[in-house]
Order: sequence, then structure tokens, then C-alpha cells
Amino acid sequence: MADAKPLVLDVDGTFLKTDLLLENFWAGLGRDPVATLAVSFRHLRHPEKLKAELARIAPLRTDLMPVNPDIRALAVKSKAAGREVVLASASTEPLVKQVAADHGLSDRVFASTTEINLKGKAKAGVLVEAYGEQGFDYAGNAPVDAKVWDHAENVIMVGEQPSVAARLAAKGRNVVTYGGGWRFADLMKALRPHQWVKNVLLLLPLVAAHQFSWAALLPVLVGILAFSFAASSIYIVNDLLDLEADRLHKSKCRRPFAAGTVPIGVGMIIGVALGLSALILAAALNWAFFGIVVLYIVTSLAYSLKLKRMRWVDIVVLASLYTIRVVAGAAAGEVAITSALLVFVFPVFITLGCVKRITELAKAEDDERLPGRGYGRPDRHDLLNVAGIGVFGALLIFFIYTLSPQAKALYPDRWLLWAAMPFLAHWLIRMVRLGWQGKMDYDPIVFAARDRVGLGVMLFTLSLMFWAAKLWQQWFGA
Repeated sequence: MADAKPLVLDVDGTFLKTDLLLENFWAGLGRDPVATLAVSFRHLRHPEKLKAELARIAPLRTDLMPVNPDIRALAVKSKAAGREVVLASASTEPLVKQVAADHGLSDRVFASTTEINLKGKAKAGVLVEAYGEQGFDYAGNAPVDAKVWDHAENVIMVGEQPSVAARLAAKGRNVVTYGGGWRFADLMKALRPHQWVKNVLLLLPLVAAHQFSWAALLPVLVGILAFSFAASSIYIVNDLLDLEADRLHKSKCRRPFAAGTVPIGVGMIIGVALGLSALILAAALNWAFFGIVVLYIVTSLAYSLKLKRMRWVDIVVLASLYTIRVVAGAAAGEVAITSALLVFVFPVFITLGCVKRITELAKAEDDERLPGRGYGRPDRHDLLNVAGIGVFGALLIFFIYTLSPQAKALYPDRWLLWAAMPFLAHWLIRMVRLGWQGKMDYDPIVFAARDRVGLGVMLFTLSLMFWAAKLWQQWFGA
């Protein structure tokens, strides 16, 4: 019976909405980056050895990986009809067997070993040897699968390949096509453009120095664009390093790479392109700004690879990354930045870093440590204490600054700065409280940018500072 013929499924991009080799590469970078890069360079021309070595460095949770629902439904239907459903993949054999076991498919698999890379012609050869010419149906997704489809009775194609489908149909093959590919909207989601709002911190030095001319503003706007590109490239890296942790998370499991809606390879290409674009824009401004962008990228990579898993160190690094943006704004606009501003903003950012972790813990469902992080729910009180110290430190530094000669020069009506302090305190304490209650976004600065109450408080505080500096009188003649 034709129906008794086995159904053979490719794994990468066909049964799974991901690629096991790239999954292994990124998992290896997260676990042991030196060994992973060394193995990758050593076996670049020997993919069969590369796949086996990467699988050894970083075991994968294949049961968490996204599955193509159409192909899974086909597999279930075929099994119910009494057909053998077999995986045949260029991925390394232990992982393919693991996927088969996860989904109750045949124990018999065809996969790469340390001696052979089972792809294209090689895969076709072993399948014909096992089942005979046109003795099986085959599902695949890549142009290289055409070498296997030539020997299959029925062709199952994931994604559009019109020329290949037409050629196979002309040879009398029955071709069935399922949807594949990815959407630009999902890629944009991976870039997290809503996070670009954090880069308005580059404007802070201009505001502090009362520099509001277009000559100062335009280069800072270019700098914001460069930082946005750099940030998106790092978000991609972070998501690729956190694939397993995101899949274990209640909401992060819907991120494009974790969910398989955007291929890992596409993310890698876009990430490199964005990083290079950021560096080109930075170099076009000035070399000081270029150096700061490089520092930001290097620090962000270190955070993604290792530092975010280290208790307390991660919060200091988060605060540093926010502070780097402030320094970058001064470099882009070529305005002087005072040590007083940096000393003030750092404890503010320490507080917000604690709020970020407090929020994550408030939304956690149990006391276990967060996947990929060094904190569990029992740490909430310690984080709250550090956030409180940050609030107190920021307000103390702000008050000391109001007594400085620089403040006397910039703010003739300094009593208005003191009047602004309760509102600044209210904003910071409110952020901590909302984080403790789990009522904000996972990123406090993104939350702050769309929180109407908080924005109102901050705008009123800023207006008092402008009044103290007599800027309203200067602009409007009041």
C-alpha cells in the first residue's frame, strides 16, 4: 500500500522551526564562549565534526524548541494511519534522536555522524538504500532538499519554491506545500524598537548644560540613531543567547527567535548589519563618540554572555550602560559633562536596575531562581534595600549639587531646585513601589516613557528646574 510507505521528515526548518546547529552554537557561546569559538574555527570546513563538538559543549533542551504545527499535525495523522514517521537530518545524530524521542516518533533516525554530513545527495543515498527508489515520502524546506525529493514518491515542501515544485511536478511527483518563511513584522519585534526610547538619555547633557541649539541637537539625534542600531544588534545577541531561558519564561517564550517565527540565521545577519551601521554612524560624528559606542557594545556583549547571571554585578553593569548613554550624548553634542551629573545619575540608574529585577521577581510564579539570572523571590527585600539606598543617594547628591558654585551660576533661583526635590523623590519612590507590585514593564525606563503620571511628575520637575535657571524668562520674556 502506498500509505504504508514511511513519512520522512527533515528537522531543521521543517519539523522544528529552528536550526539545531545554530541553537548549539549560541548555547555554546553562553556556556563556554572560548571553547565554542575555538571549535567553530577548527572545524569550519568539517561540519559533521563541528556539529558533534558543539553538541558536546552545550546540551540542548530539544523538548522546548518550537515545532511547525502543520508538520506535527501531518506526523500525528500519519502515525494514526499506521505509517512510520522518521526524522532525517543533517544535524548530529544524538540531537535528532532526542527530538524523535521528545515527540514520540520512530526510534530509527538518519542523521550526521562524525564521519558524514547527512545533507543533500548523502541523505538521498541513505534513504534510497533504506526504502528504495520512491519508497518514501519526504518533507523538507531548503533548496538542497531537492536532491532528496527527486527520489521520493510524494513531496512535502515547507515554504515556497516555485521552480523546484514545477520541476518535480513535471516529473510526475505529487507536491504539497505548507506555509513557511518569516514576516518583517516579527523581525521588527526582535529589534525591540520600543526600547529605543532609552536612548533619549543622550539628550540629558544638553539639558543639563542648557544647550538647546540645532547645532548641538542634530549630532545628538544622529547619536541616538547609532545607539538604537547598536542596542538592537545587542538585543538580537541577547535573545539568541537566552533561547532556552526565554522558552522557560511565561511571556518571553513569545519572542521571535525563541518562538521560531524568525530564523536564527536571519537574526545573525541583521544583528551584524545593525552593529556595523552603528559604528559607521558613530565614526561619522567623531572618534570620541565612536569609542563610547564600542565601549557600549563590548560591555553589552559581556553583560549578555556572563555578567547578567552574576548577582549585584548585573545591576552595576545595567546602571553603567545607562550612564554610558549620558556620556555618549555629551560626546555626540560636543558639550562638557560635569562629574556632578554623572555622580547624580548613577545611583538613579542603580535604583532602576533594582526595579527591573524586583519587577521580574514580582511576576515570578515560584521561589526558584529566574532562568538565566542570579535572583529568586527571596532576594526581593535585598533588592528593595539597595533601591532605597539608590534613592537616598541620588537625592543627597542632588541637594549637595544645589549648594555648589556651578549650581549658583546656572540656577539663579536655587530655591526652586529644592522645591523640585520632593517631586523627584516621589517619582523614584513610585517607580520602586510599582516594581514591587509587579505593575510595570520589565524595563523601567521603557515603562517611564509611557507612564502618564510619571511623565507628568518629571515634566513638572523639569519645568521647575528651567524656572530656576530663568530659561522660561529667556525663551518667552516672562
